[in-house]
Amino acid sequence: MIQLSGEAAALATALLWSFTSMFFSFSGKRIGSAAVNRGRLLLASLMYAATHLWLYGSPLPLATDGVRLGWLALSAVLGLVLGDSALFQAFVLVGPRIAMLMMAMVPIVSTVLAWLLLGQTMTGTELLGIAVTVCGIAYVVSEPAAEGAHGPSKRDDGYKLGIALGLAGAVGQATGLIAAERGLVGGYPALSASFVRMLVAGAILWSLAAFRGQLGPAIRSWRDRPALGSLAAGSVVGPFFGVTLSLYAIQHTRVGLAATLMALTPVFLIPLGRVAYGEKVSRRGVVGTLLAFVGVALILLPG
Repeated sequence: MIQLSGEAAALATALLWSFTSMFFSFSGKRIGSAAVNRGRLLLASLMYAATHLWLYGSPLPLATDGVRLGWLALSAVLGLVLGDSALFQAFVLVGPRIAMLMMAMVPIVSTVLAWLLLGQTMTGTELLGIAVTVCGIAYVVSEPAAEGAHGPSKRDDGYKLGIALGLAGAVGQATGLIAAERGLVGGYPALSASFVRMLVAGAILWSLAAFRGQLGPAIRSWRDRPALGSLAAGSVVGPFFGVTLSLYAIQHTRVGLAATLMALTPVFLIPLGRVAYGEKVSRRGVVGTLLAFVGVALILLPG
């Protein structure tokens, strides 16, 4: 089995999540962010069950003690239920790039919380790298839309709500990472931990849908074949591979460093946007990207 460093896993996570944001933005605009959030948890759980059976001989992570289960369940509520629900609605309201700008707060919040709650410290060079990377990301995704380009307007009624939801998503992601780190202690498999989080989040969101009488509309929304195809692709790339790698990353490096590298998603969206939509790469995009990768280089410098 190939062994990745925590930093390499975090970089791979950022790349995978850049694809995921595009897939889920497309699906969310067709069937709604709530349907996407519930659907991706169901599809990912099925993939986890099959993979878990293949690797560990059981379709469920049964060897999970109560304390570990509590931390992973808390992580699921904070990150997958509250954080992702807010982020997916922000995708719909303000688009993936602006929503991901709000998510650039995750490394900052994660670093502070990891220091306060976990006692994880950073060297001066690593802190500088985090600051430079976050500035590069913010510079890239805060670029005004080109004239005539389709995108959210600050005059739209939902714009401020989208910004607020993006920030709420960032806080949810950061606190979810901290809780997940506690659930991974002792070398617990990242795949099993991801599966536990998906099961908890899926049970909560599908139960809420049943309570609100939304099961019928949720299932009928899958008749939209383009949306379903995009949802399935995003579920494989993000909730399955991406989330597993993200937990592997925080298990094998400090939370703040992993969060910073995972926040590079908007930078990876630049070439993807060029290929998928023919978007021009501006000078600002190039400068911000270079700045972000200078920060990454500082983070990865040998201590």
